[in-house]
Amino acid sequence: MLRYIIRRLLLMIPTLLGITLIVMLFITITPGDPARMLLGNDATQQEVEELREEMGLNDPFPVRYANYIKNIFQGDFGKSFRTKRPVLTEIMTRYPYSLMLVCFSLVMAIFIGIPIGIYAATHQYSWKDNAAIFASLFCVSMPGFWFALMLIQLLCVKFQLLPPSGVDNWQGWILPALTSALGFAATIARQTRSNLLEVIRQDYITTARAKGQSERKVLYRHALKNAVIPVIMIVGSIFGMAMGGSMISEVIFSIPGLGSYTLAGLNARDYPVIQTSVLFMSALFAIVLLLIDLAFAIIDPRIRSQYARRKRKPAKGGAAT
Repeated sequence: MLRYIIRRLLLMIPTLLGITLIVMLFITITPGDPARMLLGNDATQQEVEELREEMGLNDPFPVRYANYIKNIFQGDFGKSFRTKRPVLTEIMTRYPYSLMLVCFSLVMAIFIGIPIGIYAATHQYSWKDNAAIFASLFCVSMPGFWFALMLIQLLCVKFQLLPPSGVDNWQGWILPALTSALGFAATIARQTRSNLLEVIRQDYITTARAKGQSERKVLYRHALKNAVIPVIMIVGSIFGMAMGGSMISEVIFSIPGLGSYTLAGLNARDYPVIQTSVLFMSALFAIVLLLIDLAFAIIDPRIRSQYARRKRKPAKGGAAT
C-alpha cells in the first residue's frame, strides 16, 4: 500500500506539469493584454511595452514556461499583476472559504442524495420513483446561477429568513452551500438508486431474505453497504467539480474565496493568479482522488486482497516479496 501511495504521488508531478503547460498555452493565445488592462486606454504604446518587458511578457513562450517551472520548484509562484502581492499568500488567505463551502456542499449533497436514492430504489416504478427521477433530472439540468437567484428572491427578499450575501455567521453559508449541493445531490441520488437496484438482485440478498431477515435489515446491513461503494468515487469526482463550481456561489453571495479570486484574475488577465489557482485546485483534486482510492481499499475487502496479491506476486527470476 505504501508503494502504491508513493507511486501515485510521483505520478502527480508530470500530471501537474502538463496542467501548467496547458494553462499557460491557453492564456497566451487568449486575446487581451495584461499591461494594457493595467495601464488603461490612456497609456501610450511605449508605456505598455515597458510594462510588458517588466512583466516578462515579451519573452518567448518556452522561456516564460521554463522560468515559471523553475520558480515553482523554488517556492516562488509569482506576484499578482494587480495587487503586487505574492499569489500564494493571497490563495492561502482565500482558500479556507472555498474549502468550507465545498465541504458544506458535499455534506449537504450526501445527506440529501443518498436517502432520496434509497427511497427511489425501494419504490421502483412507482410514482414516488418517477418523482425522484424527475427531480434529479431537473436539478442536474438547472443552471446554478438561476437557482441561486431564485433562492435569494424567495428566502432573502420575500421571507427574509437568510442573509443575501456574506458569510459573517453560519446562516450566511446555507444559501451558497445549497446552491452548489442541489445538482450534486441529484447525481448522488441517481447513482445510489442505480447501484442499490443492482445489488438487491444479487444472490446473497436473496439468501438473506430466505433466512427470514427483515427487509430493513437486508437493505441497510447487506445491500446498502455494497451499493454506496461506487458512490464514494462519485463524491471524489464531485469534490473537483465543486471546487470549480464554487465560483458561481462565491461571486453571487460575495464570498472571498478561491473561485471569485480566480475569476477576478481571469477578467484582469492576471497570469500568475490564473496559473497558480488552477495548479492549486488541480493538486488538491489529485490528492482527493488518492484519498478516495485509499478509502475504497479500507471499505472493500476485495480491493485489499488485490493489493495483498500484488505484494506476494514473485518477480521474474526471483522469489516472492
